[in-house]
Amino acid sequence: MPKEFWQNSLNWEAFRINMSNLPLDGIVVIDCGQVIAGPTLAMILGDFGATVLKIENPIGGDQVRAFGKIANGESLHSKLISRNKKSITINLREVQGQELLKRLIIESKADVLIESFRPGTLEKWNLSFDDLKSLSPGLILARVSGFGQDGPYKNRPGFGTLAEAMSGFADVTGEADGPPTLPPFALADNVAALYGAIGVLAALRERDTSENFEGQVVDISLLESLTAILGIYFVEYDQLGIIPKRQGNRTASAPRNTYKTKDGKWIAIAGSTQSITERLFNVMGRKDLLENTKFATNRERVKNVEEMDLLVGNWVSSYNQEEIVKILISSEVAVGPIMNVEDLIIDPQIIFRKSLNKIPDIELKSILMPNPQPKLSRTPGKISQAGPRLGQHTDEVLIQYLKLSNSEIEELRRDSII
Repeated sequence: MPKEFWQNSLNWEAFRINMSNLPLDGIVVIDCGQVIAGPTLAMILGDFGATVLKIENPIGGDQVRAFGKIANGESLHSKLISRNKKSITINLREVQGQELLKRLIIESKADVLIESFRPGTLEKWNLSFDDLKSLSPGLILARVSGFGQDGPYKNRPGFGTLAEAMSGFADVTGEADGPPTLPPFALADNVAALYGAIGVLAALRERDTSENFEGQVVDISLLESLTAILGIYFVEYDQLGIIPKRQGNRTASAPRNTYKTKDGKWIAIAGSTQSITERLFNVMGRKDLLENTKFATNRERVKNVEEMDLLVGNWVSSYNQEEIVKILISSEVAVGPIMNVEDLIIDPQIIFRKSLNKIPDIELKSILMPNPQPKLSRTPGKISQAGPRLGQHTDEVLIQYLKLSNSEIEELRRDSII
């Protein structure tokens, strides 16, 4: 399928998204998050129908607007992460701005407030959880920070890079003889956003089924979120005293690696079960390996992984990528080509599953981005719009929820409150 498929796939007239009747329809989220983690948490909730009011500083907005690649003067990160949101500018550093936020919480009947300022900032602004729950007892306050809301590190600047370094992730990532390796994207932030979404949904469920209809704080730490997905290493250390080492692409099964093909491309093979490995040996014409004590079982293959990878790698290198993938798939061996973004956007599975979507946008005409995940059979998430312009919905929201007049709004704007 040609690359132009996505360039011509947008039916502008037919693009009318109905966000009602989604799982979170009726839930109001106020997003005061900054950069990646907090705003991504809000994005996830918005994908499934929540009304998300994005609060931004009048000068410059959320710092994500100056982050990463720019197209036609627009931040692509912001276009993605702020999708399905309404942008409202409020200067929270000013008392008037803080009072506006409090009024917005009350009048919008907000269910969730998301913030990712340094711990103690809300308290300094008279927006502590005690202050907020006095306005709205059922409010869920999701607090995203580098290290959590308490503890000896709470006041340190907290970014995903530090979580990736300190969680153990970088120490186990990379080649055995190479340096610790950081991911080239915001891994810790996105993992924290996912855990944050779980926490918010759990808190909403508890609130809505309790007698007191009482909210609570969801304390999301970038460090702890990334540590959580490395949980098996802590279990192994506790029980066996093992400190994991960098070992490239290798893991607890073998063969499991990337292998270079004759045409200079790459594939990945996962011999994660004995039956898959046996099928691989059969198609290689090496049934004899199953009788070799060094390769007969996964435990022995892991011990002899260098020799195992050499045997598989030499065999793979005699075929082009497309050819070897077909051979292995036909033999029911777990294999996948190493693909880049350009490969993925024309991949038949991605297209069939509608994993990507072309979204209309005022500034950029249209933007290709991933659809909400996971897929729900009756009420799948939807994208109504890409990220808005800074302050695009300020007047609309202040009029709708706070019933402010045009003159009152202009006065706030003159005073740099909005």
